[in-house]
Amino acid sequence: MSPKLRNVALVAHVDHGKTTLVDALLRATGTFAAHQAVVDRVMDSNDQERERGITILAKAASITWKGVKINLVDTPGHADFGGEVERALTMVDGVLLLVDAAEGPLPQTRYVLQKALALDLPAVVVINKVDRQDARAEEVLDEIYQLFIDLDAGDHHIDFAIVSAVAREGRTMRGVGMPAADDDLSALLDTVLDAIPPPTGDASAPLQAMVTQLDASEYLGRLAIGRVVNGVMRRGETVALLEEEFGEGQPPLKRKLAQLMSFHGVSRDEVDELSAGDLFVVAGFPEVEIGDTIAAVDSPVALPRLVVDEPVLRMTFGVNTSPLAGRDGKFLTSRHLVDRLNKEILGNVSIKLFETGSPDVIEVAGRGELQLAVLIESMRREGYELQVSRPEVITKEVNGKRFEPQERGVCDVPDEYVGTVTQELAPRKGRVTDLRAGDAGRTIVTFECPSRGLIGFRSLLLTSTRGTALLHQHHVGWMPWAGDMPSPRGGALVSDRLGVTTGYALDKLQLSGQFFVNPGEQVYEGMVVGESARDDEMVINAVRAKEKNNIRTHSHDDAVKLPTPKIHTLETAIEWIVDDELVEVTPKAIRVRKRYLALEDRRKANKKVSA
Repeated sequence: MSPKLRNVALVAHVDHGKTTLVDALLRATGTFAAHQAVVDRVMDSNDQERERGITILAKAASITWKGVKINLVDTPGHADFGGEVERALTMVDGVLLLVDAAEGPLPQTRYVLQKALALDLPAVVVINKVDRQDARAEEVLDEIYQLFIDLDAGDHHIDFAIVSAVAREGRTMRGVGMPAADDDLSALLDTVLDAIPPPTGDASAPLQAMVTQLDASEYLGRLAIGRVVNGVMRRGETVALLEEEFGEGQPPLKRKLAQLMSFHGVSRDEVDELSAGDLFVVAGFPEVEIGDTIAAVDSPVALPRLVVDEPVLRMTFGVNTSPLAGRDGKFLTSRHLVDRLNKEILGNVSIKLFETGSPDVIEVAGRGELQLAVLIESMRREGYELQVSRPEVITKEVNGKRFEPQERGVCDVPDEYVGTVTQELAPRKGRVTDLRAGDAGRTIVTFECPSRGLIGFRSLLLTSTRGTALLHQHHVGWMPWAGDMPSPRGGALVSDRLGVTTGYALDKLQLSGQFFVNPGEQVYEGMVVGESARDDEMVINAVRAKEKNNIRTHSHDDAVKLPTPKIHTLETAIEWIVDDELVEVTPKAIRVRKRYLALEDRRKANKKVSA
């Protein structure tokens, strides 16, 4: 036991204030100097995390309170990044469960709590944002108790400590209520020391340490991050690395601990030794992977490997083959693509790669649309060009029958849009399981639906409710195959040639449908330039120039008036396409294209499918 140490994970539904609370804790404990300029959400260091306002990667920091070092692990709130949560929980001895005082426990609250209870981790419940006008802390506490009971928590788990907080202002109090104006974070920090046990582990036993995360440094190469379970880890000592194949006739790799670091504030400091319970960062193991054990050379015993939930969606990543390929990006070949995806799976246990029949196309499986979109966006910003397919669900056979993944969704909408939500769910094979009144004229709709029915549902919902709906969803298991889903979109307007679009051509084609391009944009044969008003594909000439003639009357020379085109983002493009289309992704452009660019090739492919 190490009484001067606590390891705690902050878990919650997205937007309930985890990263903001970490900021407040770091400030309150003097981690930042008074003169130091600090950005908000200091733990969200990744560009996409700051732009999207969400946490994508689990990260650790440490603070010191009353002589006790507290390691804080900030985790994502989105179900798509559940692999990060599962890894983070193996590093800690307890959790701070944050719940919004108005919204109460939501789907991801249930998910992260379920994972924590499975590992028998005690919880401190933090009811955050009690200063909201619509806060209902007492009711939310009852809902939290009900959630613990629903998850079959033991009595020792249900007897949790309760803290009320306004994390943004760094004020807390024990129990339910409004912290006073002069309150600080002492109540929360004291509760952590009282309610979260110190780490267990025998410092005198042979070394065993679990690798739960990977990082990279320009100077030190690959870094392994994890927790010392037993024994003492010393810099300069030779240790054994037990990989997945260890015990199947493969001897352990022996390496010297060249560099040993521990968390101090938001940085990492070099140390000489770390004992059982400490979180570590080590360099000098280029072969290390998540789930490996670092053990003593004389008695190497592997710890149980990390197990995470399986992926439910897959899509293909391929080399960009469009006529405009190579204009924007630096990394264009299949070797570049494979190397980058292999690098991703080293640090992301919830993504899996599979080979396809083509060396230029790789199948990537993940937890959800958002996770895969974040990966594609990261690659795009790094200078990669690629083309990706529409996501499809991963199915499995059970007793000879086909099963598909199922999602539970919770949608918070104004009352007047409840009918819209239920109407949109019906053709997607969704089933409403609960309707309850929320606050201020809003209703909370709970439903279950096949995962493939929810591809593109979020953007459709935001459009039809004018951006007023909130949607949260997570994987709840498997269900029998629900049959074919109707396509809500029209046909594609496909360019028949390479060139630059003209206002004249687009003006003449206005009645054909809605365009995705402006005049003056480069297009090519097989590129989808709009959505047709009819269901079938329509091949058009979008680059036609105005003929030169002698007529110079006012009516002939009216200025072209075009409606604003629909410009696709990465997420909306992936949701919009169908099986015979791809999204071309480059550092500067998102384009939709047909899988086969030439019209004759598409006809041949369609004949094969129908045959």
